[in-house]
Amino acid sequence: MGEAYCGIAVLAALILLLEIIKLWGGREKGSLLPDVGTCMTIGSREVQEDQLACMNTDAGMMAVLADGAGKTYGGRIAARTAVETFQDIFGDYNAFNNPQYYFRKAFQCANREILKALGDENRGTASVGCALIRSGYLYYALVGNVKIGVFREETLVPVSAGHTVAVMAEKKFKEGKISRQDTLSLLENQRLYNYLGKDGFRDIEFFDAPVRLLKGDIVILMSDGIYELLGFREVEEVLRERGNCQEKALQIIEKVNCNASENKDNASVVLIGI
Repeated sequence: MGEAYCGIAVLAALILLLEIIKLWGGREKGSLLPDVGTCMTIGSREVQEDQLACMNTDAGMMAVLADGAGKTYGGRIAARTAVETFQDIFGDYNAFNNPQYYFRKAFQCANREILKALGDENRGTASVGCALIRSGYLYYALVGNVKIGVFREETLVPVSAGHTVAVMAEKKFKEGKISRQDTLSLLENQRLYNYLGKDGFRDIEFFDAPVRLLKGDIVILMSDGIYELLGFREVEEVLRERGNCQEKALQIIEKVNCNASENKDNASVVLIGI
């Protein structure tokens, strides 16, 4: 009887050990929730038109930030529609099998849903940035002027360019299509030429190659209400401080709220610590 009891106890211990190994194996593959921080402020606007979301699965993580613009609540509806579309498609497909396919499908579907919901493009549009993170690699795509960057070794490096007139002018100058004088005259123009909620929308800024992330990196998505008001230097100052990503996200938004400017846009940020 004692030997049988001992055998059962050993078997139970082995089962428990296998479950622990399985748990830690899953964590190594990315099922452990990452260090994520999100925060937003309405600024001095009447409506919060920024929307964001993060989703984590065993395959990897998705983060999306949408900066809406439009009449009355049009911008908010456009941004919310975009974020929900990205979430739905991420949940229905394994985005990491083909990240570019996921991005194309999500952006095209979001654009179609915004036009369906709001009709005339003047009623509501959205800039959208999306990041996929899996096994130490960052895949990203965007439309409009949401910024995506990586904080590494005390420095915040933007990995996205965006779709402003200034960016387009610089690109055309490098291609030899416009003069230096014309380029210089357009470099301060931050008006968008591409966004969701546009009939005939096509352009998407994709990653050239996945960004290899290192331990200690922080991936950041932020709306123009942050980087145009604070600049990268003030954001870097917060990212250098101790604390988790949620604490740092709160500090960034607090800097926006405490800024002396009377004309503050909606501001939103997503931080993902590696």
